[in-house]
Parts: sequence; C-alpha cells; structure tokens
Amino acid sequence: MASSNPAFNNPAFQDQSAVRARGGQPAGGVGLTPPPATTDAATTAHLEGVYASPSADAVATGRMTIEDTVLKTLSLFAILLVAAVAGWIWTMAPVTAANPAPSMAPWLIGAIGGFILSMVVIFTSRKKVRPALIFAYAAFEGLFVGGISAYFEFIWPGIVLQATLATLAVVGVTLALFASGKIRASARATKIFLIAMVGYLVFSLLNVLLMAFGVLNSSNGGGFGLLSSVHIAGIPLGLIIGVFVVILAAYSLVLDFDSIQQGVRNGAPRQFGWLGGFGIMVTVVWLYLEILRMLAILRGNN
Repeated sequence: MASSNPAFNNPAFQDQSAVRARGGQPAGGVGLTPPPATTDAATTAHLEGVYASPSADAVATGRMTIEDTVLKTLSLFAILLVAAVAGWIWTMAPVTAANPAPSMAPWLIGAIGGFILSMVVIFTSRKKVRPALIFAYAAFEGLFVGGISAYFEFIWPGIVLQATLATLAVVGVTLALFASGKIRASARATKIFLIAMVGYLVFSLLNVLLMAFGVLNSSNGGGFGLLSSVHIAGIPLGLIIGVFVVILAAYSLVLDFDSIQQGVRNGAPRQFGWLGGFGIMVTVVWLYLEILRMLAILRGNN
C-alpha cells in the first residue's frame, strides 16, 4: 500500500509482492545464494557449528526493527527540540521596549533549509539513506518550528503549550489505536485520503494567491485569508478545515506506522530506520503547525 508521506515511497516500505509484480527488486537486497558443494572437512565442521548456533536476531543481521526505529525517531526529535530552543531564543532576541517586533529570520531560514534538505533526503533515499542529511533536516526543521512558535506565542501567549499538548494527545491516541489493532490503513480509505489531500492543497494554493494579490489580507482575514475571513454558521472556515486536516494528519500517521511495520516485515536494512523516523517527524510537524494555526484563528476571532 502506498503512503501519502513521500519518505515512505521506497520499496523498503512497500508490499514486496507488489514490488515484484512491477519488476522491482526485494527490499532486503539480493537473495542468499547457497554455498557451492564442498567436501573439505574444515568447511563442513564450520557449517555444522553455524547451524548449531542460536539464530541471530534482526539487529545482529543488520535488519530494521520497531525498537531501533523508535530510538532513531526519538533521537531525531531530540535534535529538533534543541534547534527549536535556539530558534525561539533567536526569534525573541530583538524584542525590547523600543523594538517590540520578533525576528522572522529563524522561521525563514529553517523553512527554506528544511524544505531543500527534505527534497534531497526523499530523492536520494532510494539509492542510499544518509543519516547526516536527516540530522541536518531535523536541525533546520527545529529552527523553523521554534521560530514560528515564538512568533505565535508573542501574539497569543500560551498558544504554544496548547498546541503542543493537543499534538501529543493526537499522536498518542493514534499510536494507541494502531498498536491495539483498532485502526488500520485500507486501500479505499487511503484513496479517499489522497483525494482529500489534493483538495486541501488546491484550497491552500487558492488562499495564498488571493492574499498575494490583495483580495484577502490581514485586515479582513486575520492574516489567514479565507481560513478566518469566511464563516459558516458563525464558525470560521479555518476551524472547520483545521479539524478536517488534523484528521488527515492522524490518518497519515497511521500510514506511516503501517509503512514502518512493512519495512520490518520486509527485512529492510537497519539504516532505513532513520528514514522511518524522518517520515514520522514530517507528519508530526505538519500536525503541530495545523493545530497551531487552528488555535491562532480561534484566539484571533475571540
């Protein structure tokens, strides 16, 4: 099953029967070739010793495991958090009584650097996973998250804590439901999800264009254009769409978890755990930013 997250559009995370049907190679690499027949006594003794020894686990054979992927994911989030603190401090450094405006430099640098590195990671991971690039992405993404969080916090005090708690709640509930088997990805749900994602991207592009050409601006949209200027039954359109997008992000997490499980079943090389952590980070940051924007629209309208 294909994932909406481009980080998992790799044969290592796909059903190998489908990969073989398309003429691809199995994720685990080349198959094991039996050794040539030999009558050498030393070789025979060695083989008997190998067969008598305990079976090697996935880590010993250099294969991807759930536990190892979790540790890699946590280490990436640790880098993100450290960079986020730096981005927060950098953003708030210029704020004084004479100059009350926070800096947007960390936000812009992190966004541009993170986008470029994410594209490099995604397009080069089919040949080789490079953890150093993923570490750098986590740092730039942390700079972006810290910068934009500080900026929103400056306008709406307390909003970052609310968004963080809400994000942790959504991730925790989604993970618990997935681990218990109560929620699973399906081909039909994924198809609907992809259609909804395309619709949301089109809407977002329209929103940006209307604001860029002055049709909607901060004076009539609270800085969010259609997302806050249009109301349905007294409710800002941004809140309605925000709830919808949070559901999309939660389902994207389900697809990410499913892809990682598939990678473990495929016996993918251990280094692909870094790619799994990268994919989870992309989705969680997306979820956090969407919740942050929802809260900003709600606080702005109040």
